[in-house]
Amino acid sequence: MLALQLDAVHQPVTVRDVPTPSPGPGEILVRLHAAALNHRDVWIQKGQYAGLRLPCTLGADGAGTVAAWGEGVAGSAPAVGTAVLINPGLEWGDNPRAQGRAFRVLGMPDPGTFAEYICLPAHYIQPMPAHLSFEQGAALPLAGLTAYRAAFTRAQVQPGERVLVTGAGGGVALVAVQLCLARGAEVWVTSGSDDKLQRARALGARGGISYREENWAATLVKQAGGPFDVIIDSAAGPGFNALLDAAAPGGRIVFYGGTLGAIPQLPPARVFWKQLSILGSTMGTEQDFAQMLALVQEKQIVPVVDEVFSLAEGEAALRRLEQGLQFGKIVLRIP
Repeated sequence: MLALQLDAVHQPVTVRDVPTPSPGPGEILVRLHAAALNHRDVWIQKGQYAGLRLPCTLGADGAGTVAAWGEGVAGSAPAVGTAVLINPGLEWGDNPRAQGRAFRVLGMPDPGTFAEYICLPAHYIQPMPAHLSFEQGAALPLAGLTAYRAAFTRAQVQPGERVLVTGAGGGVALVAVQLCLARGAEVWVTSGSDDKLQRARALGARGGISYREENWAATLVKQAGGPFDVIIDSAAGPGFNALLDAAAPGGRIVFYGGTLGAIPQLPPARVFWKQLSILGSTMGTEQDFAQMLALVQEKQIVPVVDEVFSLAEGEAALRRLEQGLQFGKIVLRIP
Protein backbone atom coordinates (compact mmCIF):
# COMPACT_ATOMS: atom_id res chain seq x y z
CA MET A 1 0.00 0.00 0.00
CA LEU A 2 1.00 3.64 -0.34
CA ALA A 3 1.89 5.62 2.78
CA LEU A 4 3.18 9.13 3.45
CA GLN A 5 6.15 8.72 5.77
CA LEU A 6 8.64 10.89 7.63
CA ASP A 7 12.12 9.40 7.91
CA ALA A 8 13.86 12.13 9.93
CA VAL A 9 13.18 15.58 11.36
CA HIS A 10 13.59 18.59 9.08
CA GLN A 11 13.04 16.36 6.05
CA PRO A 12 10.13 16.31 3.58
CA VAL A 13 7.58 13.53 3.84
CA THR A 14 7.77 10.84 1.18
CA VAL A 15 5.14 8.58 -0.43
CA ARG A 16 6.34 5.00 -0.67
CA ASP A 17 5.08 1.43 -0.85
CA VAL A 18 4.93 -0.30 2.53
CA PRO A 19 3.39 -3.62 3.57
CA THR A 20 -0.39 -3.60 3.95
CA PRO A 21 -1.29 -4.46 7.56
CA SER A 22 -3.49 -7.43 8.44
CA PRO A 23 -6.04 -7.24 11.25
CA GLY A 24 -5.09 -9.16 14.35
CA PRO A 25 -7.50 -10.50 16.98
CA GLY A 26 -10.02 -7.81 17.92
CA GLU A 27 -8.86 -5.44 15.17
CA ILE A 28 -10.47 -3.89 12.12
CA LEU A 29 -8.72 -3.13 8.84
CA VAL A 30 -9.90 0.20 7.41
CA ARG A 31 -9.45 1.25 3.79
CA LEU A 32 -8.78 4.98 4.17
CA HIS A 33 -10.29 7.43 1.67
CA ALA A 34 -9.31 10.72 3.33
CA ALA A 35 -7.04 11.94 6.12
CA ALA A 36 -6.71 15.37 7.72
CA LEU A 37 -3.63 17.23 8.88
CA ASN A 38 -3.03 18.53 12.39
CA HIS A 39 -0.36 20.86 13.74
CA ARG A 40 1.22 17.91 15.53
CA ASP A 41 2.25 16.56 12.11
CA VAL A 42 4.19 19.78 11.48
CA TRP A 43 5.68 19.74 14.99
CA ILE A 44 6.82 16.13 14.54
CA GLN A 45 8.43 17.03 11.22
CA LYS A 46 10.25 19.94 12.88
CA GLY A 47 11.41 17.81 15.81
CA GLN A 48 9.25 19.74 18.29
CA TYR A 49 7.31 16.78 19.68
CA ALA A 50 8.19 14.57 22.60
CA GLY A 51 9.15 10.92 22.22
CA LEU A 52 9.93 10.94 18.50
CA ARG A 53 10.23 7.51 16.90
CA LEU A 54 11.03 7.72 13.21
CA PRO A 55 10.49 6.67 10.47
CA CYS A 56 6.74 6.71 10.86
CA THR A 57 3.54 7.13 8.87
CA LEU A 58 2.05 10.41 10.10
CA GLY A 59 -1.62 11.35 10.44
CA ALA A 60 -4.16 11.13 13.27
CA ASP A 61 -7.43 11.81 11.43
CA GLY A 62 -8.95 9.35 9.00
CA ALA A 63 -12.19 8.37 7.28
CA GLY A 64 -12.73 5.26 5.20
CA THR A 65 -14.55 1.97 4.92
CA VAL A 66 -14.23 -1.28 6.82
CA ALA A 67 -12.16 -3.67 4.71
CA ALA A 68 -11.85 -6.70 6.99
CA TRP A 69 -12.37 -7.95 10.54
CA GLY A 70 -9.81 -9.69 12.67
CA GLU A 71 -10.59 -12.79 14.69
CA GLY A 72 -12.97 -12.24 17.60
CA VAL A 73 -14.41 -8.91 16.50
CA ALA A 74 -17.90 -8.69 17.93
CA GLY A 75 -20.90 -8.80 15.61
CA SER A 76 -21.86 -5.29 16.71
CA ALA A 77 -18.77 -3.84 15.01
CA PRO A 78 -19.32 -1.93 11.74
CA ALA A 79 -19.90 -4.31 8.82
CA VAL A 80 -17.45 -4.62 5.94
CA GLY A 81 -18.06 -1.71 3.57
CA THR A 82 -19.41 0.61 6.28
CA ALA A 83 -18.14 4.21 6.20
CA VAL A 84 -16.26 4.84 9.44
CA LEU A 85 -14.21 7.38 11.39
CA ILE A 86 -11.19 6.67 13.58
CA ASN A 87 -10.84 7.85 17.17
CA PRO A 88 -7.23 9.13 17.23
CA GLY A 89 -6.85 9.05 21.03
CA LEU A 90 -5.42 5.66 22.04
CA GLU A 91 -5.46 4.07 25.52
CA TRP A 92 -6.92 6.95 27.52
CA GLY A 93 -7.08 4.78 30.64
CA ASP A 94 -9.61 4.21 33.42
CA ASN A 95 -9.79 7.74 34.84
CA PRO A 96 -12.19 9.94 32.85
CA ARG A 97 -10.75 13.07 34.49
CA ALA A 98 -7.28 12.71 32.95
CA GLN A 99 -5.44 10.47 30.51
CA GLY A 100 -3.14 7.72 31.75
CA ARG A 101 0.56 7.22 31.10
CA ALA A 102 -0.11 4.94 28.11
CA PHE A 103 -2.22 7.54 26.30
CA ARG A 104 -0.98 8.59 22.88
CA VAL A 105 -2.24 10.08 19.65
CA LEU A 106 -2.38 8.07 16.45
CA GLY A 107 0.31 8.84 13.89
CA MET A 108 3.54 8.55 15.91
CA PRO A 109 4.70 6.21 17.30
CA ASP A 110 1.77 4.14 15.96
CA PRO A 111 1.40 4.13 12.16
CA GLY A 112 -1.05 6.86 11.21
CA THR A 113 -3.71 7.67 8.67
CA PHE A 114 -1.63 9.05 5.80
CA ALA A 115 -1.88 5.67 4.11
CA GLU A 116 -4.23 3.47 2.13
CA TYR A 117 -4.95 1.11 5.04
CA ILE A 118 -4.77 1.08 8.82
CA CYS A 119 -5.47 -1.55 11.50
CA LEU A 120 -6.82 -0.62 14.92
CA PRO A 121 -8.73 -2.27 17.77
CA ALA A 122 -12.43 -2.32 16.92
CA HIS A 123 -13.47 0.09 19.69
CA TYR A 124 -11.56 2.94 18.00
CA ILE A 125 -13.66 2.56 14.84
CA GLN A 126 -17.07 4.28 14.75
CA PRO A 127 -19.67 4.68 11.97
CA MET A 128 -19.31 8.00 10.16
CA PRO A 129 -22.33 10.33 10.31
CA ALA A 130 -24.20 9.68 7.09
CA HIS A 131 -24.43 13.33 6.01
CA LEU A 132 -20.65 13.71 5.73
CA SER A 133 -18.36 13.06 2.79
CA PHE A 134 -15.10 11.24 3.46
CA GLU A 135 -13.21 14.55 3.28
CA GLN A 136 -15.60 16.17 5.77
CA GLY A 137 -15.48 13.10 7.98
CA ALA A 138 -11.68 13.08 8.06
CA ALA A 139 -11.77 16.71 9.24
CA LEU A 140 -13.73 15.78 12.36
CA PRO A 141 -12.10 13.27 14.76
CA LEU A 142 -9.18 15.01 16.50
CA ALA A 143 -10.62 18.52 16.19
CA GLY A 144 -14.09 17.40 17.20
CA LEU A 145 -12.89 15.35 20.15
CA THR A 146 -10.64 18.15 21.42
CA ALA A 147 -13.32 20.82 20.98
CA TYR A 148 -16.08 18.73 22.55
CA ARG A 149 -14.15 17.89 25.69
CA ALA A 150 -12.88 21.45 26.12
CA ALA A 151 -16.32 23.01 25.66
CA PHE A 152 -18.62 20.54 27.39
CA THR A 153 -16.73 18.05 29.57
CA ARG A 154 -14.37 20.66 30.99
CA ALA A 155 -15.97 24.12 30.60
CA GLN A 156 -19.57 22.89 30.83
CA VAL A 157 -20.92 25.32 28.21
CA GLN A 158 -24.67 25.84 28.69
CA PRO A 159 -27.38 27.06 26.30
CA GLY A 160 -27.60 30.84 26.28
CA GLU A 161 -24.11 31.42 27.64
CA ARG A 162 -21.80 33.89 25.93
CA VAL A 163 -18.75 32.01 24.60
CA LEU A 164 -15.52 33.38 23.11
CA VAL A 165 -13.46 31.11 20.85
CA THR A 166 -10.00 32.46 20.03
CA GLY A 167 -8.08 31.84 16.83
CA ALA A 168 -11.01 31.21 14.50
CA GLY A 169 -9.58 29.60 11.38
CA GLY A 170 -7.93 26.64 13.06
CA GLY A 171 -9.68 23.29 12.85
CA VAL A 172 -10.37 22.82 16.56
CA ALA A 173 -11.51 26.41 17.04
CA LEU A 174 -14.00 26.21 14.17
CA VAL A 175 -15.46 22.93 15.38
CA ALA A 176 -15.74 24.48 18.86
CA VAL A 177 -17.72 27.36 17.30
CA GLN A 178 -20.02 24.90 15.53
CA LEU A 179 -20.55 22.65 18.57
CA CYS A 180 -21.27 25.54 20.93
CA LEU A 181 -23.73 27.06 18.46
CA ALA A 182 -25.42 23.67 18.16
CA ARG A 183 -25.89 23.60 21.94
CA GLY A 184 -27.53 27.04 21.91
CA ALA A 185 -24.63 29.22 23.07
CA GLU A 186 -23.94 32.73 21.78
CA VAL A 187 -20.51 32.56 20.17
CA TRP A 188 -17.95 35.29 19.46
CA VAL A 189 -14.48 34.83 17.96
CA THR A 190 -11.04 36.36 17.54
CA SER A 191 -8.66 36.04 14.61
CA GLY A 192 -5.72 37.87 13.10
CA SER A 193 -7.50 37.91 9.73
CA ASP A 194 -10.52 40.00 8.77
CA ASP A 195 -11.43 37.43 6.14
CA LYS A 196 -11.50 34.65 8.74
CA LEU A 197 -13.65 36.79 11.04
CA GLN A 198 -16.17 37.27 8.23
CA ARG A 199 -16.19 33.55 7.46
CA ALA A 200 -16.72 32.71 11.13
CA ARG A 201 -19.73 35.02 11.15
CA ALA A 202 -21.06 33.13 8.14
CA LEU A 203 -20.91 29.96 10.25
CA GLY A 204 -23.11 31.61 12.87
CA ALA A 205 -20.72 33.47 15.16
CA ARG A 206 -22.38 36.63 16.51
CA GLY A 207 -19.28 38.74 15.86
CA GLY A 208 -15.55 38.98 16.40
CA ILE A 209 -12.43 41.10 16.53
CA SER A 210 -8.79 40.98 15.49
CA TYR A 211 -6.50 40.11 18.38
CA ARG A 212 -3.98 42.44 16.74
CA GLU A 213 -6.04 45.45 17.81
CA GLU A 214 -4.91 47.31 20.90
CA ASN A 215 -7.21 46.66 23.87
CA TRP A 216 -9.19 44.17 21.82
CA ALA A 217 -10.67 42.48 24.89
CA ALA A 218 -12.35 45.65 26.17
CA THR A 219 -13.63 46.48 22.70
CA LEU A 220 -15.06 43.00 22.17
CA VAL A 221 -16.75 42.92 25.59
CA LYS A 222 -18.45 46.20 24.70
CA GLN A 223 -19.55 44.83 21.32
CA ALA A 224 -20.88 41.65 22.89
CA GLY A 225 -22.85 43.49 25.54
CA GLY A 226 -20.89 42.02 28.41
CA PRO A 227 -18.03 39.67 29.37
CA PHE A 228 -17.83 36.01 28.44
CA ASP A 229 -19.05 33.08 30.53
CA VAL A 230 -16.66 30.71 28.75
CA ILE A 231 -13.47 31.36 26.78
CA ILE A 232 -11.96 28.56 24.67
CA ASP A 233 -8.31 29.19 23.77
CA SER A 234 -5.37 27.42 22.16
CA ALA A 235 -2.68 30.10 22.17
CA ALA A 236 -1.86 30.94 25.84
CA GLY A 237 1.32 33.06 25.73
CA PRO A 238 1.57 36.77 26.63
CA GLY A 239 -1.95 37.49 25.35
CA PHE A 240 -3.54 35.19 27.89
CA ASN A 241 -3.97 38.01 30.41
CA ALA A 242 -6.39 39.74 28.02
CA LEU A 243 -8.65 36.72 28.46
CA LEU A 244 -8.85 37.47 32.18
CA ASP A 245 -10.23 40.90 31.28
CA ALA A 246 -12.75 39.39 28.85
CA ALA A 247 -14.03 36.76 31.30
CA ALA A 248 -17.16 37.29 33.34
CA PRO A 249 -17.07 36.93 37.14
CA GLY A 250 -17.27 33.20 37.79
CA GLY A 251 -16.26 32.52 34.20
CA ARG A 252 -14.34 29.54 32.87
CA ILE A 253 -11.26 29.77 30.65
CA VAL A 254 -10.30 26.47 29.05
CA PHE A 255 -7.24 26.02 26.87
CA TYR A 256 -6.18 22.98 24.86
CA GLY A 257 -2.91 24.28 23.41
CA GLY A 258 -0.11 26.78 23.85
CA THR A 259 1.01 27.88 20.39
CA LEU A 260 2.31 31.21 21.76
CA GLY A 261 4.19 29.64 24.65
CA ALA A 262 4.16 30.13 28.40
CA ILE A 263 1.87 32.57 30.21
CA PRO A 264 4.14 35.21 31.79
CA GLN A 265 3.32 36.91 35.08
CA LEU A 266 -0.25 35.71 35.52
CA PRO A 267 -1.67 38.11 38.14
CA PRO A 268 -3.37 35.95 40.80
CA ALA A 269 -5.69 38.68 42.07
CA ARG A 270 -7.34 38.95 38.66
CA VAL A 271 -8.11 35.24 38.87
CA PHE A 272 -9.27 34.86 42.47
CA TRP A 273 -11.14 38.17 42.75
CA LYS A 274 -13.25 37.31 39.70
CA GLN A 275 -13.68 33.69 40.92
CA LEU A 276 -12.37 32.41 37.59
CA SER A 277 -11.78 28.77 36.72
CA ILE A 278 -8.76 28.12 34.47
CA LEU A 279 -9.00 24.66 32.95
CA GLY A 280 -6.69 22.55 30.85
CA SER A 281 -7.95 20.04 28.31
CA THR A 282 -6.33 17.48 26.01
CA MET A 283 -8.10 15.32 23.44
CA GLY A 284 -10.80 13.24 25.19
CA THR A 285 -12.18 9.88 26.31
CA GLU A 286 -13.98 7.32 24.18
CA GLN A 287 -17.21 8.59 25.76
CA ASP A 288 -16.34 12.16 24.71
CA PHE A 289 -15.77 10.88 21.18
CA ALA A 290 -19.10 9.04 21.06
CA GLN A 291 -21.00 12.04 22.46
CA MET A 292 -19.31 14.36 19.96
CA LEU A 293 -20.36 12.13 17.07
CA ALA A 294 -23.92 11.97 18.43
CA LEU A 295 -24.13 15.77 18.53
CA VAL A 296 -22.71 16.06 15.00
CA GLN A 297 -25.27 13.54 13.77
CA GLU A 298 -28.20 15.14 15.61
CA LYS A 299 -27.45 18.69 14.48
CA GLN A 300 -26.10 17.71 11.03
CA ILE A 301 -22.88 19.63 11.68
CA VAL A 302 -20.47 19.74 8.73
CA PRO A 303 -16.79 20.40 9.58
CA VAL A 304 -15.09 23.12 7.56
CA VAL A 305 -12.64 21.79 4.97
CA ASP A 306 -10.06 24.33 3.81
CA GLU A 307 -8.37 22.60 0.90
CA VAL A 308 -8.00 19.04 -0.37
CA PHE A 309 -4.63 17.72 -1.57
CA SER A 310 -3.68 14.34 -2.97
CA LEU A 311 -1.58 11.99 -0.85
CA ALA A 312 1.37 12.71 -3.14
CA GLU A 313 0.98 16.43 -2.34
CA GLY A 314 1.36 15.84 1.39
CA GLU A 315 4.48 18.00 1.72
CA ALA A 316 2.70 20.98 0.13
CA ALA A 317 -0.25 20.43 2.46
CA LEU A 318 2.05 20.49 5.50
CA ARG A 319 3.61 23.76 4.34
CA ARG A 320 0.18 25.38 3.95
CA LEU A 321 -0.68 24.35 7.50
CA GLU A 322 2.66 25.64 8.82
CA GLN A 323 2.06 29.02 7.20
CA GLY A 324 -1.33 29.38 8.94
CA LEU A 325 -3.17 30.08 5.70
CA GLN A 326 -6.03 27.67 6.34
CA PHE A 327 -9.63 28.23 7.36
CA GLY A 328 -10.70 24.84 8.60
CA LYS A 329 -9.00 21.51 8.07
CA ILE A 330 -6.53 20.61 5.34
CA VAL A 331 -7.35 17.16 3.99
CA LEU A 332 -5.51 14.54 1.96
CA ARG A 333 -7.55 12.50 -0.51
CA ILE A 334 -6.20 8.95 -0.62
CA PRO A 335 -6.39 7.19 -4.01
